[in-house]
Amino acid sequence: MARTQSEKYPEIRENILAQAAKLFADKGYSGTTIVDLADSCGSSRGALYHYFDSKEDILFHILKDHVDSLYSAVQDSTNTVEDPTDQFREIVRTIVLFNARSQAEQIVLLNDLGELNADQQAGIVNKQRKLTEIVSDTLIRIDTAHRLNTVNKKAYTMMLFGMINYTFTWFNRDGPISAEAYADMTADTFLNGFLSA
Repeated sequence: MARTQSEKYPEIRENILAQAAKLFADKGYSGTTIVDLADSCGSSRGALYHYFDSKEDILFHILKDHVDSLYSAVQDSTNTVEDPTDQFREIVRTIVLFNARSQAEQIVLLNDLGELNADQQAGIVNKQRKLTEIVSDTLIRIDTAHRLNTVNKKAYTMMLFGMINYTFTWFNRDGPISAEAYADMTADTFLNGFLSA
């Protein structure tokens, strides 16, 4: 007979993922044990296995959920904006604010994606690729200086992601620069260089 799920199953599962993301970001995936995870959740190892098959399964769901949610947020952010430059600014703001709220998950994505098996990595990398295509397409539409070509399009796109993604290894949400202000600074800095003659 199948084991029934508690009414709080989704909340407990999300809490496990959130606690695991914090531990992985702080101690690294390989430095975190199942006992560490159970302790941080106020649970037992057996209870964790009711929600996830393994530590790798937890890592996979942290990264998959993070990238899927970010991709959806970026798609949604451009639905009501027509001007390409405004779309670009909205994309940057969406990514920065999303990662500011998910700082641990972003650090884990940067550091521990390689801990997953090839199939798991492939699905996440494919979604990341789709996200970069949204940005590349937006850059093409605002490229008044005609800088983009088949050789450098990826370099410009990844330059922008470099400005955004690695921010969250040092960014302090309670510091003097808000996530909103940092998003605007990033968009301005990139656009002022990219759109210059």
